[in-house]
Amino acid sequence: MQYAEFNLKLLGRLLIARTDYFLANDLDSLLPNYVASRLRLKKIFYDTHEYFTGVPELKDSPVKKKIWKALEDWIFPRLPIVYTVNDSVRQAYEKEYPVQIEVIRNVPVSSPNIIRPPIPPHWKGKKILLMQGAGINNGRGGIELLAAMRLLDEQYHLVYIGSGTQWDLIAEKRVAWKLEDRVDMIGKVAPAQLKGYTALAHIGFSLDSFDDINYLFNLPNKIFDYIQAGVPVIATAIPEVKKIIEGYNCGTCIPDLEPGTIANATRSMIDDQDSYHHYQQNCKNAAIVLCWENESKKLENIYRPFL
Repeated sequence: MQYAEFNLKLLGRLLIARTDYFLANDLDSLLPNYVASRLRLKKIFYDTHEYFTGVPELKDSPVKKKIWKALEDWIFPRLPIVYTVNDSVRQAYEKEYPVQIEVIRNVPVSSPNIIRPPIPPHWKGKKILLMQGAGINNGRGGIELLAAMRLLDEQYHLVYIGSGTQWDLIAEKRVAWKLEDRVDMIGKVAPAQLKGYTALAHIGFSLDSFDDINYLFNLPNKIFDYIQAGVPVIATAIPEVKKIIEGYNCGTCIPDLEPGTIANATRSMIDDQDSYHHYQQNCKNAAIVLCWENESKKLENIYRPFL
């Protein structure tokens, strides 16, 4: 019902909005934008951030998934201009629909002069392991990373920054497993503050599962945030992430989410200091390329013919 109400209200606003174009972000806003564009004879652009019908929220809701899929099947082939976040999502959609799709990755503005906050006293002398993001949800490795801390010694300190559906479970297990002194949980912070915390880390983690199709096609923003901060990455080897990590040699990919696998990869990265420093330098090199200053030019090329 909430989506129906949202779409009706949005359609009402779009029908009277002073605009020359419509831009829909993801399937849950596509219907009112499409209807308004047809009624008002305006050009519509579609920015799809994910393979929407593959999201985990629809995995156990076949009726909802069928409704969203029917809506997508109706509108998607009629869209004149579509772009998405990576090649995996593009290829999945192009197999289903006769539409040419461009790729605009969600990379950050370059951050050459990050202001680091003072190091918290209990972090000093520790190897800081970081998982950040507003989507620390089921299937994104948050609880597995916490379990890996039980296999690592006292030199490692784990920090979560953000939120998500697994947040409360992680907090509960942190106490049950007696990891309060070795694991910090920081809620949502402002982007500038987050960049500072990121730069204090020794390793950044991105641990999406292989079981969910949407996560399998994912290219998390945090990967690029770690790279901009010069922080080597440990990530599951989902295709788009593996392409970045191995292509720029700025970290290591692991084949599964077993806590032992995560712990072993962490030890190996920290123990091999020559490789670690090599990863750091490669992050700095990759940051020059993987930034919005470069990626935005592709977006400008999409819109320029219509402006």
